[in-house]
Amino acid sequence: MGSAVITKADVHAGLGLEREFPFESELSLRPLITYWEESIAREDSVRARLARALLAEVRQAPELAAPITDLQLLEKHGQLVQALMGAVFPPVLWDQEHAAALVPFQLRSFYATPAFEHTLMGLDGRLQGRLNIDKQTLGRFRLLNAYALILGRLYGIQFPVDYPLIFTADDRDTGLDRHFKIQFDGRFVDVEAVGPLPALTSEARARLVDNTAEHDSLDDLFVAGSFRFRGFTVFRALDVTDQEVLSSIKRDLIDKESIVSGTRFEALQSKLRTLLRSPQLRLGLAAFEGERVLSLTDAAQLSHSCIFADSVHATLNDFSGSVFQRASLEGKPLFVQDLAAYPHRTSIEEGMLKSGVRSIVIAPLRYQDQVIGSLALSSPKPGELNPLQAPKVAEVLPLFSMAVKRSLDELDNRVQAFIKEKATAIHPVVEWRFRKAVLNGLERYTTGRAGSGEMEPIVFRDVYPLYAIADIRGSSTQRTWAIQADLTTQLGLARQVLLAARAARPLPILDQLTHRIDARLGELELSLRSGDEMAVIGFLRSDIEPLFDHVGTFGSRVRERIQAYRDAVDPTVGTVYARRRAFDESVTLINSTISAYLDLEEQAAQSMFPHYFERQNTDGVDYNIYVGASLLEDGAFNPLYLKNLRLWQLMVACGIALRAERLKDRLAVPLDITNLILVQHAPLSIQFRFDEKRFDVDGAYNVRYEIIKKRIDKAVVQGTTERVTQPGKIAIVYSHPSEATEWREHLEYLQDLGYLTREIEDLDLEDLQGAQGMRALRVSVDLTKPDLEPGVSLAHVSTGAGDSE
Repeated sequence: MGSAVITKADVHAGLGLEREFPFESELSLRPLITYWEESIAREDSVRARLARALLAEVRQAPELAAPITDLQLLEKHGQLVQALMGAVFPPVLWDQEHAAALVPFQLRSFYATPAFEHTLMGLDGRLQGRLNIDKQTLGRFRLLNAYALILGRLYGIQFPVDYPLIFTADDRDTGLDRHFKIQFDGRFVDVEAVGPLPALTSEARARLVDNTAEHDSLDDLFVAGSFRFRGFTVFRALDVTDQEVLSSIKRDLIDKESIVSGTRFEALQSKLRTLLRSPQLRLGLAAFEGERVLSLTDAAQLSHSCIFADSVHATLNDFSGSVFQRASLEGKPLFVQDLAAYPHRTSIEEGMLKSGVRSIVIAPLRYQDQVIGSLALSSPKPGELNPLQAPKVAEVLPLFSMAVKRSLDELDNRVQAFIKEKATAIHPVVEWRFRKAVLNGLERYTTGRAGSGEMEPIVFRDVYPLYAIADIRGSSTQRTWAIQADLTTQLGLARQVLLAARAARPLPILDQLTHRIDARLGELELSLRSGDEMAVIGFLRSDIEPLFDHVGTFGSRVRERIQAYRDAVDPTVGTVYARRRAFDESVTLINSTISAYLDLEEQAAQSMFPHYFERQNTDGVDYNIYVGASLLEDGAFNPLYLKNLRLWQLMVACGIALRAERLKDRLAVPLDITNLILVQHAPLSIQFRFDEKRFDVDGAYNVRYEIIKKRIDKAVVQGTTERVTQPGKIAIVYSHPSEATEWREHLEYLQDLGYLTREIEDLDLEDLQGAQGMRALRVSVDLTKPDLEPGVSLAHVSTGAGDSE
């Protein structure tokens, strides 16, 4: 809504609205004189004696009781008028109250307090300011007030009219805005009908009494010129600057660009100047993003709608020992009334002094009990910012906290979007490093340095790898058998169709097709070669199935064979899928059971010490763990947690073996699970491959570890054909004898707890390509004790240790 600017001309012309006002309006002191006359009724009161004295004076000036058209008459009897007005404007409030007497329904003032004239009137006598409504709305508001007086005085109907009028004027001393809530008091206005009093219908009266009448309908009830108003209106202005400014700041800070738009930032600064009565106040904001401090201090620099792009960047260490750190540590606003006298100045304070700052207040911005930034207000005038303003500062802190939090969230959304674009899902433990890389890239972009288009390499050095696999023994062979069985079944059903058709009509082509089916069945009995499955399915779909509609006309027996073929074919895949479904469902049940158990255990392990974890499901489940100081933002790491995770690995392997054993009765295809743990005690480096969107080892030496991971489950015991991995057992494969020592200790511990049997096999393994000299410890899980629940959590392990001892 627009605003109405009231000038001196407007005061005398009533904003031009008196020409539109439909009723007569006269200035008169008669209602005020009547008030004093009524006071005489209280014969024994002091006010009565005062009233008699005043009325005696009024009788000497009878023109004051008549309508007043010449304001000089009021000046002529100035002292008497002032005494009469004492009932309206108490002398004790004369110098403080912003009040005036106006001609009814006009903005023409004929009497005003000094405060009103000083604050609301300009030096040239112009009443200047801004209303929170436009002139049209102001005119309507005035008309409704007139209707309310008519209804109340002449019809006995209360018709409340309430609209929050706010008048804004410039403070003559500071040049800052001041806001006033305006109240119009019509008690000294008389209303009379010009001619017969218009009658109200019972329906109209009922609506007015119930306050359900439409305001526009009153225009039809009271025609222009039918009423006259005589007296004066009391105008009072209540200073509501603080409330208005706070409300305005709150509205501004709702906008998501409130602190990153130059125009909006400047507006916030201006309103804070008004709130704290500091014309030269400067606003500064800082947001904490990790160790970075993003400072906003100059509205002219804000043009990118992103707190990172336009802010000045520093680190938390740069503010060590400063007033900013002190305010953050104390957790409350810190006022320094004269920076020049501050005894513990750092380079931060010296820099502010050089820039002209003398008084300052620093306040931490909090969100959910965490400091996320700071608000800085400064002034070149010593003492202008002081602890007396603490309540006002406290009012705005939550508002700026929310604005800073919203800007940080917006930055976080941008960072997350960039990370997902470059790296898809990232494990929470290492997300901080990707975030840092993105922000470093933004830093390079904002400073114009090269390489801002791509993320910097993500490398973690000196991390310890842990790897384990729970493999389904012979899954490839089982899958091959299932495919052979289904293809054989489907070919056999097709052969039955052809034989039935030939019996009905002995066509040579049917013999030829039967011969081709027999040839393929013979090949399947020997082996399943690569491409055989697609070849058989292609043969059936192109050469056999298209004949069914025709040969089905050969007789009911042929149709029965065709229906048997179609009933056996799975409609979703278009082939016989019985054995393969049984195999796939068995694999899925194993994988889902192991994965759910492993994920549960991983949560427990993660809560004890954070580490990188990734799991993959194929024919079985394998996982990688990396742990080390470089993975953590604070770099805190102790070898104790590495040993803890190795013990956890062994516990989880026991739990997987036990659960696999319990699943056997539920499997459609009997499958066994083997467990292998690959040991490497030497740390390595890993790097994120953006093209593959995953972590991989970094460096030629570390590649050997990846090669071993891919081939180790095929390793056999030296001098035999026996796989190192066996159902119901755990194989721990290592390279160096020193690595076996720690693992023997873990094995002995779990043997004592009853998870493992007593025998530990020490095995040499046949060399693999790229992996020579490997050895293994192999031990059986005690599957005869179904009450054991190994690996439920590491806390359970600790409890077991205490009980064991």
